[in-house]
Amino acid sequence: MKYYTHYTQQLLLLAISVLLLFSCKKVDGYNDIVSTDMTKPEPVTNVKVTNFNGGAYITYTLPKSANILYVQANYKINEQSSRQTKSSYYSDSITVSGFAKSQEYDVELLVVSRAQVMSEPVHVKVHPDTPAYLLTRPTIKIRQDFGGVQITAINRAKANIGVVTIAPDKMDKYQIISQNYTDQDSITFSLHGYDTIPQQFGVYVTDQWGNISDTAYATITPVYETQMDKSLFRSYQLGTDARTGFGWSIENLWNNSTQSPGYHTEQPIQPLVWPAVITFDMGKATRLSRYTIWNRGIDGSGNWLWQAGAPQTWVLWGREDTPEDETMPDEQHLPPVGGVTPKGWINLGYFTAYDKPSKLPNPQYNNADLAFWNAGFSYNFSLNLPKVRYMRFQCISNMAQTNSFFNIIELTFWGDPR
Repeated sequence: MKYYTHYTQQLLLLAISVLLLFSCKKVDGYNDIVSTDMTKPEPVTNVKVTNFNGGAYITYTLPKSANILYVQANYKINEQSSRQTKSSYYSDSITVSGFAKSQEYDVELLVVSRAQVMSEPVHVKVHPDTPAYLLTRPTIKIRQDFGGVQITAINRAKANIGVVTIAPDKMDKYQIISQNYTDQDSITFSLHGYDTIPQQFGVYVTDQWGNISDTAYATITPVYETQMDKSLFRSYQLGTDARTGFGWSIENLWNNSTQSPGYHTEQPIQPLVWPAVITFDMGKATRLSRYTIWNRGIDGSGNWLWQAGAPQTWVLWGREDTPEDETMPDEQHLPPVGGVTPKGWINLGYFTAYDKPSKLPNPQYNNADLAFWNAGFSYNFSLNLPKVRYMRFQCISNMAQTNSFFNIIELTFWGDPR
């Protein structure tokens, strides 16, 4: 027994020795991070610069040495802030970004060895094109909206920018009231909840490096709006309306609950008529300003985020006079917004569901996706639409892309019913 134990220990020690031998063996193509070689590396050569909006690509030739770990760029992006960018020895280029203006900047390039010894610096002049946040600033428009202000801007570079809105407080000191961060090229958002008296607003653009544009100011008188009284809402079924399924009635769309059940058509609609339409009466003619739609989320049946019968695209129709039934035009034959069908239905807008913030494939989602979905999707109506009382919701496509059923949990409208 003692001999067996001793023999086993010898085998174990041999196995550990072999593993250590292979783990310490140098693998071609990789440099160890730590080194005792204190030789000063040579600097980069053959440096070339390609400028872009707010930054520059710098290419170079590395010195021939296995002792190089990375190339480091040191530079100032504005009068206060400095940045440091690193690029591994596998690359022959480095990107410098975050510059506040389109002007000449000095960039210091250093070759750093595995022993953290730095080469002599090479100084390069870059001249970035106009940064994205400054390109966006002249496109800002501040307009009157229902209950507040509408802000639009164009982000042609599709860069990560922030459109920040400020307004004076009771002490006439400007405070941030909204921060809208996006990389979308077309930016539109509204701020609501303001009285119908002149209000001052300011808007500026910032970027991920803290650069800030100058501020655009405007005095806006918001248009009156109030939330529609849902106690006046009624079903107003017409002959071409889809039939209800699963006991999810249309009245659930205005029961002030954003939880299941809501409204659900048959699945599939029989006989299938698509696009599918439902009709209801708001009880009072109103010049509509905006609305929010809530869709089925996570309930006892599972996860329905960006899936199944939630509308992907839809049209809202309205009218003030007594409705006439008709087959509504499909997506390819819609009148313009504000235009009217042969039997008097006004096109109030064609709408598309917002994308999942995380871009994760279904059924995956994160906490930000869930919060975004549960908050509902909000949309503005055109300021030039007439009053309407009767509404038709026409589902053009659902998120399952089966286009044979749809469901909605809740609808809330705002406007001026005076």
